[in-house]
Amino acid sequence: MTDPRAVSDAVAEAHRREWGFVLAATARVAGNIDLAEECVQDAYGAALEAWLRDGVPRSPGAWLTTTARRRALDALRREQTLRRKLPLLVEPLGEGEMPVADEITDDRLRLVFTCCHPALAREAQVALTLRLVCGLTTAEIARAFLVSEPTMAARVTRAKKKISAARIPYRVPGAADLPDRLDAVLTVVHLLFTTGHTAPVGADLLRHDLVERALDLGRVLRHLMPDEPEVRGLLALMLLTDARRDARVGPDGSLVLLEHQDRSRWDGAAIDEGIVLVSELLRGSPGRFGLQAAIAGVHAVAPSWEDTDWPRVLLLYDALLVRWPNPVVALNRTVAVLMVHGPAAALAEVERLEADGRLSGYRYLASTKADLLRRLSRDDEAAAAYRQALELVDNDAERAFLQDRLAGLEA
Repeated sequence: MTDPRAVSDAVAEAHRREWGFVLAATARVAGNIDLAEECVQDAYGAALEAWLRDGVPRSPGAWLTTTARRRALDALRREQTLRRKLPLLVEPLGEGEMPVADEITDDRLRLVFTCCHPALAREAQVALTLRLVCGLTTAEIARAFLVSEPTMAARVTRAKKKISAARIPYRVPGAADLPDRLDAVLTVVHLLFTTGHTAPVGADLLRHDLVERALDLGRVLRHLMPDEPEVRGLLALMLLTDARRDARVGPDGSLVLLEHQDRSRWDGAAIDEGIVLVSELLRGSPGRFGLQAAIAGVHAVAPSWEDTDWPRVLLLYDALLVRWPNPVVALNRTVAVLMVHGPAAALAEVERLEADGRLSGYRYLASTKADLLRRLSRDDEAAAAYRQALELVDNDAERAFLQDRLAGLEA
């Protein structure tokens, strides 16, 4: 008999890595999101017992997919009217409508496009897709949206109820419908990446499975829609950001800020690929992902933190705020303000964002303010801001970093 702890770990790892694959493949058989999700959850439950008895299979994802699909088929056989009673995920194609199965070859991406249905509000589209397709917890999604966990749980529940009550027909979109859903799909993939790049909760700074999943989806999107500038922009942004992965964590697992990273450990191949994509974008009029990629590109080619072209970074952030007036973007811009105009000017920007209120409860607002106050030698105020940030952080690596900074002030 297999060790119970090993089985539990294997199931947990399969959930992190395989959830999206298994659900997407099962949805194609079940024809319904709720039924597919129920069957996939049952399959993971069955794995705990079967793998304990028979051992962990060589391909856990294939085992889970086969089990979930069989359960879906059994359920459909038992209840032949299920497809009439519940909203359909896949409708028969209308006359003259082009099937998209040959175009979207990744089941997960097909389901992402499907869940981003225009009948749902944008936030509901993104939250529901992150929950169902990407397997993120409600808490992780809430962090990404800067709302409380109960608020996000209510949004997901309302989205599901709307699907059921209004009988919204979920279907694989035709080729002509893809561009209208693209922005929501890109938002999903980007949030998936950022959640893996800096995990909101847990012991580790990164969740490699989520980062790799987002990069895979980004590459499939690039293949599917090679002429879409924002698809190139998102892929470039993820490549250039992830290129720093190995340098972001010290040997002891501690967080290493960009200014202190060993740039020789950055992934040169990923940087080269990202820079080529950015160069293509800057020949035209880049969108929000293209501009973020351009900012990441400036950092990627800089020989050091001090030698970064900070005026260019600030100009790019100004352009990004015009294109995408987002408070998180405004907060990130304060780093460039710091390097160009000094900590006092940057602190004034942070205090304006603080008074605005949209970032209340956002851990990086407090930690950024604390760092600027520290640079201005306003140590008591900085310590208070670090304590506020510590109350908001749930990632162990970030917590340890903030505690070290606070301890340095108190000493």
